[in-house]
Amino acid sequence: MRLTQLDGLMAFVTVARARSFTAAASALEVTPPAVSQAVKQLEERLGVRLLHRTTRSVSLTEAGERYFERVAPAVAELLGASDALEPHRSGGVAGRLRINAPHLAFPLLLRPVLASFLQAHPQVQVEMALDDGFVDIVARGFDIGVRLGESVQRDMVAVPLTASERFALVASPAYVERHGLPTSPEQLRGHSCIRYRFPGSGAIYRWELQRRGRTVEVEVDGPLTVSDGPSMLQAALDGIGIAHTFERLAAHELAAGTLVPVLPRHWLASPGFHLYFASRHTSPAVRAFVDHCRAHAAALG
Repeated sequence: MRLTQLDGLMAFVTVARARSFTAAASALEVTPPAVSQAVKQLEERLGVRLLHRTTRSVSLTEAGERYFERVAPAVAELLGASDALEPHRSGGVAGRLRINAPHLAFPLLLRPVLASFLQAHPQVQVEMALDDGFVDIVARGFDIGVRLGESVQRDMVAVPLTASERFALVASPAYVERHGLPTSPEQLRGHSCIRYRFPGSGAIYRWELQRRGRTVEVEVDGPLTVSDGPSMLQAALDGIGIAHTFERLAAHELAAGTLVPVLPRHWLASPGFHLYFASRHTSPAVRAFVDHCRAHAAALG
């Protein structure tokens, strides 16, 4: 079939259903002569008469009946496909939104906004991948990433979610009772510390602290190494050792006394969490999620 044979299909199907050129023209919002001409050109291209026309009525020929049976479902499918694009065409928000974030970002940043976002945009489907490794969100097919500002690549568009995040050292009262508290960063080397291994590179994180306005790194040792923040916090609660975590992640436990601060004068502040994505030419779903997070930024800290 030549591409031009698609011309007039809508006119023919509409006339066949309405049994009237006038009614079809009204439905298509064109003039009756325009509909008649479109059907005539279709018949000429097909080389067969599809409609019987009189001054009082319109009916299908035998060939027209067979043709209508085949093309009517196809036209309906095409119209359905066009209707499915309407939310995108009108600037609406629809489709799948894939987000990559570290585990601790879910309770701190994503959970507080997720339910309200999905309620506001019911045609969006969110797929969340929690991964503490540093991934190439473009290569992995993600729309949005969440990371600390210092970890976002410079070629990405970054939107701040939190002003800053402070790292904290914490331990359980039971651990402190058994081993005491260090009084300087150097004394951490004599304590059981819960180490963190980066999932991507496999490197062990050297704890970053601050002293007299400068950042110092301490290589620690201990009986347990983990690859996600929540596990480190739980291990500290179990008395295994000292944990290096986000202050906000441990805030409830610190307030309740189930964890105690270690070397609080040396805790280091870091640029806050950011949403980031590959281009300013983003989908409506990406823009809507970014705007939603911005609107709730005060609640995220």
